[in-house]
Amino acid sequence: MKRKGKELGDLSSRFFAFVQLKKKDIIRTGELFPVLGITESQERDLLRRLSDSGWIVRLKRGVYLIPPRIPAGGNYSPGVGLILQKLMEEQSGKYQICGPSAFSFYGLDDQITNITYVYNNSISGSRTIGSLTIQFIKIVSGRLGATSVFKTKEGIQIIYSSKARTLMDAVYDWNRFNSLPRGYDWIREEIKLEPSLAFALVDTIIQYGNQATTRRIGYLLDIMDQPSENLRRLLRQLSDSKALIPWIPSRAARGTVNRKWGIIVNG
Repeated sequence: MKRKGKELGDLSSRFFAFVQLKKKDIIRTGELFPVLGITESQERDLLRRLSDSGWIVRLKRGVYLIPPRIPAGGNYSPGVGLILQKLMEEQSGKYQICGPSAFSFYGLDDQITNITYVYNNSISGSRTIGSLTIQFIKIVSGRLGATSVFKTKEGIQIIYSSKARTLMDAVYDWNRFNSLPRGYDWIREEIKLEPSLAFALVDTIIQYGNQATTRRIGYLLDIMDQPSENLRRLLRQLSDSKALIPWIPSRAARGTVNRKWGIIVNG
């Protein structure tokens, strides 16, 4: 949809003069009206118009991200790294980019998604922030971790799940990410290219996985003839349950049985 109102009016120009003078990158409702000599209603209307027109970005209700300089043409497009950094600061939360976004980032999957998937401990659900669509997946703080930090060309830190964590989550969160059985192929291929990744994967499973993930990836590593110590570390994580689970959970549980890992090999 074509945006309107790309010319700054007097009040908008005063707004930018104030935020640039104070070197502000975040504005909250209630900060402006005493300074600009306007009413609270006029302040809300000003921020709404600037946001709708693309001059600033609404992070969440009452909180706006401000560009360091007036954007050419009124199109402020901060990257996902800056948006997530500032939003999580506001929420006092932590995040890591995961799922299909991480699959693409690490070159595991050639399918490009226009949604950014984010594990975090604060927000749940899909939000449109600026020009970005972000799917926030809220998990407990103890399941956040195993990350890799990268810098954007603007110098902003952006946090992804590590490659080992991304591979594990392709199995752990298969239903959400529609990532099995493709995830098994990714694990095979990445360990073939980087054998030491198997040890990082096992460490990650032990800290962040569950019984089903341990069984499924344990069976995969076993048939890949991975080092016995790595397999023993996973076997020690298993409960005494005799219940069987399908190796490919989206398919019928019919096939041969591997009792070592409690797996029905159905594919």
